[in-house]
Amino acid sequence: MTRRFLPGLELAELFHREVVAPILDTALHGVAYSAALIGYGSEVQGFDTVRSTDHAWGPRLEVFLAGEDFRARAQHLDAELDRRLPEEFRGCPVRFSFPDGAPARHWVHINHLQAFFSEQLGADPAHGLSMREWLMIPTQLLRELTGGAVFHDGLGLLETYRAALAWYPDDVWRHVLACQWMRLSQEEPFVGRCGEVGDDLGSAVVAARQVRDLMKLCLLMHRVYPPYSKWLGSAFAALPCAAELTPLLAGALAGRSWQEREQYLSPAYELAAGMHNSLGLTEPLDVKVRHFHTRPFLVLDAHRFTDALIASIGDPALRALPPVGAIDQYVDSTDVTDRNHTDRRIRYIAGPGLSA
Repeated sequence: MTRRFLPGLELAELFHREVVAPILDTALHGVAYSAALIGYGSEVQGFDTVRSTDHAWGPRLEVFLAGEDFRARAQHLDAELDRRLPEEFRGCPVRFSFPDGAPARHWVHINHLQAFFSEQLGADPAHGLSMREWLMIPTQLLRELTGGAVFHDGLGLLETYRAALAWYPDDVWRHVLACQWMRLSQEEPFVGRCGEVGDDLGSAVVAARQVRDLMKLCLLMHRVYPPYSKWLGSAFAALPCAAELTPLLAGALAGRSWQEREQYLSPAYELAAGMHNSLGLTEPLDVKVRHFHTRPFLVLDAHRFTDALIASIGDPALRALPPVGAIDQYVDSTDVTDRNHTDRRIRYIAGPGLSA
C-alpha cells in the first residue's frame, strides 16, 4: 500500500509535537530549547514532492540549546532520543542513512544555537552583520536559514536570529539590485550581435543568461532571496509578476532567431523597469527600450538603473564598490556558494573598502 505523501514541513511539525517534544520535556527537566526545520532540503523551501522521498527521507528536526546547556546535555540528549524514538513515523523511517552508505541514524540534531548560525554565516547575527558579511552570504544559504518553520522557541532567540536575516539592510539591497541591473546591461546587445554574425547558438545562450538574470532581478525586487538553479523557476513562478513575464521569458528561450528573442526580451525588460519605478528607490526612469547606439539592436540601457541605485546608497564605502555585487552575482560555483563553505567564500570577500 502506497503511503500518502506528507510534505516535509508538515511531517516535521507533527513529529515534533507528537514524538520529540514529549521526549525533550522529560529529558531536559525544564531546560529551555528551540526546535525547527531549517537549513538544507527541498522541504525547507516547500518545494518537496513525492520524488523527494526516494532517498534520505524521513522526519527530521534541528533542536537548539544555549551554550552551557549544550555542552552539558547534548551527548546525553542525543543518546536518549536514539533510545526512545520509534522506528517509523507516519509510514516514514525515523532512522536513515545519508549520504548513501553511511550508518543509519535519527535526524534530530542537537545544536548550539549561536555556533550553528555562526558556522553557517561566518558571523554571529546577534551582533549584526557588517556590509562585507552580508555580501559574502549566498542567497541560497539565506533562504535555508530563514525558510522552513520554527515549532518551539523556548530560548527566545531563534526567531530573533531569523528575523535579523529576513532581508538585506536597505543599502545592501540597493547595491545588490544595482549589480543585478549591471549584469543585464553588460549583455543586452549581444543577443543581436551574436545572431548578426551567424552565431545563433551564442545568441541563444546570451538570451538564456538574460532570462535567468531577469528572473533573479524580479525576485530581488520582491524581497525574495533567489534560490539555486534547481528551484529558481519554482520561486519565480510564485511572484505576482510571473503571470505576465513568464510567456515573454519562455518566448525568448524558444526563439529561433535573434530578432524573435529580442521581440520577447524587450517587453520583459520594460516590465522589469516599471517594477523598479514602482519601488520608489530612485527617481522614475524611462522604461522604453531603444537602439544600441546606431546598431539595430534594442536594449534598455540597464546601466541607467545601476547608476541611479548606486547614487541612492547612503553608505559611502558601499557606494564606492565596483558594481559586481554579492558573492553569487559574480561567483558561479556551487563549491563556493553552497552552505557551510565560509572558508571558501572568505577568498572572495566583496571589496576591501567595507569594515569587517
